[in-house]
This record gives sequence, structure tokens and C-alpha cells, in this order.
Amino acid sequence: MRIIGIDPGVAITGYGVVDEVKGSFLRVASGCIRTNQKLPPATRLEQIFHRIRALIGDFKPQAIALEKLFFNKNTRTALQVGEARGIVILAAALNKVDLFEYTPLQVKQAVAGYGRAEKDQVQRMVKLLLQLPQQPAVDDEADALAVALCHLQHRRWNDAVRRGGGRP
Repeated sequence: MRIIGIDPGVAITGYGVVDEVKGSFLRVASGCIRTNQKLPPATRLEQIFHRIRALIGDFKPQAIALEKLFFNKNTRTALQVGEARGIVILAAALNKVDLFEYTPLQVKQAVAGYGRAEKDQVQRMVKLLLQLPQQPAVDDEADALAVALCHLQHRRWNDAVRRGGGRP
């Protein structure tokens, strides 16, 4: 199964393409979509939209896993993240790709085993689970890979439950 994980943002949208093959996870591709802050917001969102659609076309995922909005004290940032999330949701819908959303707590729990794990703990587990030579340099990329891994872990768990509690 191939998943694209997305950590949405207007300045930087992280993405991670992960395959699950015979019970192991493999990073196929990952990186960041960056937009120029000097451009109008609509242009930046359009750029994100076209890059997400290109990723879908290039990698043909079975699903997209998207991090849910975490509302912090900065309302402006939360609104911008919401706009970027909307672009990802639209791209998934137009391309008929299933979309799954996870909270930061769910991502941390699935990847690090603890919902209140520190960012560095999650990044180390991403490196370990994907057998990467080093942690991704950009937090947004690592977070997107973590979201993809979260979906794959949840899928395993749901499959085990459907089979009657057997091992995933």
C-alpha cells in the first residue's frame, strides 16, 4: 500500500510518500513544497494545489493522510494552515484518492508509542521505522512521513480488529 502523508502549511507543506511492503515501511520520496511569502495568498495556495496534484499523479497513492489542524495561540497561522489543508482535501477529492485525517496526538501515539512524545522522539522513530540514514533535515518533511506512518499503523490495527484480534 502506498500513502502520501501531508503536513500542511502555506509557507512550507511537507510531504512523504511511504510504501508498506511485506510488513515493512519504505520511504519512496519526501520533501517540502515551499511558497514565496511575497506572492499573493491565492497564488501560494494555487502552487500548493498543483504540486499536490502532481505528487498524486506521479506516485499514485491508495490514500492521503493529512495532519488535522492543531489550534495554537496564533490565530493567523491556524487560519493559513486551514487554507492549506483545504487545498489538500480538494486535490484528494478531485483525484478520487481516499483521505484520512489524524491529530498530532494520534500521530505521536502511532509513531512513538506516546501521544505526548517530543518532536525529536517522533523524528528519531521516523528514521528508525523507515531505516533512513539520517533524520529529515526539515521538520515539515519529518512530520509528513510521521503522518503517513500513522495511517499505515492505524490500518494495521484496524485490519487486526476486523480479523478478530489476531496479530497485525
